Amino acid sequence: MGAGRNLEQNNFYLMLTLEYLKILLYVVFSFGLAFLLLLVSLQISSKDYDAEKLSAYECGFTPIGDARQPFHVRFYLVGILFLLFDLEVIFLFPWAMAMSWFDITEFYYALYTMFFFLFLLTVGYIYEWDKGALDWE
Repeated sequence: MGAGRNLEQNNFYLMLTLEYLKILLYVVFSFGLAFLLLLVSLQISSKDYDAEKLSAYECGFTPIGDARQPFHVRFYLVGILFLLFDLEVIFLFPWAMAMSWFDITEFYYALYTMFFFLFLLTVGYIYEWDKGALDWE
């Protein structure tokens, strides 16, 4: 009886390892492709830089004022709001992939839960819009 349970547990761990192996292969492939594309772009790019290319201001305009002047808070607020709503939308992808594993009752529960999540996301977006956080004046 103990050997059957041990075999069942080993099969579970093997299946779990194979699932994580797919993710590991995806990450290794992604980094390998990025590294390969970086090397190819370095090899085929031109490296004959002239004085204008090496100057501090490549655009050709002389700088006006100090480069270290503070930014308005509105830039940071819009950036944080973008990250907030963008990260919330990322939660939709694992949910959509997991929907195929559910039976009908779990499916409807997950569907209602995600609709509630999207409702809260929409209410937050409308609130930010109403408070004027997205207005650029």
